[in-house]
Amino acid sequence: MSLSLDARQRAMLQEMGVTVWAPGEATAAPPAVASVAAPAARAVPAHDGAVATALRPAPQSPAPAAPQPAQAHAPAPAAPRATAASTPVPQAAVAAATGLSLHTPQALYPTADPARTPAGLGGGWLIVAEIPQPAEPLSGDAGKLLDNMLRAMQLHRHPRVFLAALQRIAPGGHGGDADVAGQLSEAVTVLQPAMVLVLGHVAARAALASTEPLGRLRAGPHTLAGCPAVVTYDPAFLLRSQDNKAAAWADLCRALATVRATTPAA
Repeated sequence: MSLSLDARQRAMLQEMGVTVWAPGEATAAPPAVASVAAPAARAVPAHDGAVATALRPAPQSPAPAAPQPAQAHAPAPAAPRATAASTPVPQAAVAAATGLSLHTPQALYPTADPARTPAGLGGGWLIVAEIPQPAEPLSGDAGKLLDNMLRAMQLHRHPRVFLAALQRIAPGGHGGDADVAGQLSEAVTVLQPAMVLVLGHVAARAALASTEPLGRLRAGPHTLAGCPAVVTYDPAFLLRSQDNKAAAWADLCRALATVRATTPAA
């Protein structure tokens, strides 16, 4: 079957690499063009049915499609398991989690003359703080700073200033008690101080059985066994953060003002 092609159609075929022989032309073997495929993006108008047939590319095996994950029957993702962090921590377990041991309250200035105790300091003070060396609470840099803080309040002239030292327990050690707040309540009942001064976040959480941050604990009024309590920074922290000394002094002045307001005039 012969093709009736005009000059324009032949030029198009020639551009595509397809050689068409009209009747009467030489029948020499044409060059191999089977490997040349017409670009799919270039459309050629089929002005003649024979031209469309000549330009139709040879059928090729379709490339295997990438496997798609089955979604119609995919199982629903399992609900995440609850972690320990999402479980509220009971307040009674605060001291147990910190691994603290409470030492028996000791007098810091037992030789002070009660006759020379300044007025307005009340019947006594109970200091609650984490102390690395409870046997020598006023030693070291932190102990010296604690002594300076109490002396600035004139408490070194009061024989009834007691320290209830909290000490961390080494992992695997014994002697810790979760009811630190209960033990301190008993100490307040026995000593009858006019003020409980709580120094530091660790001591505040243990003494008040609270998980609040230190900023909130400093701001709020507290009582321990009916005795007013004030929370402020501990000396070890103030050594690392000198800028907070002014805020700590303001807390100490607030504690002094509270005691003076509740102390009967002599």
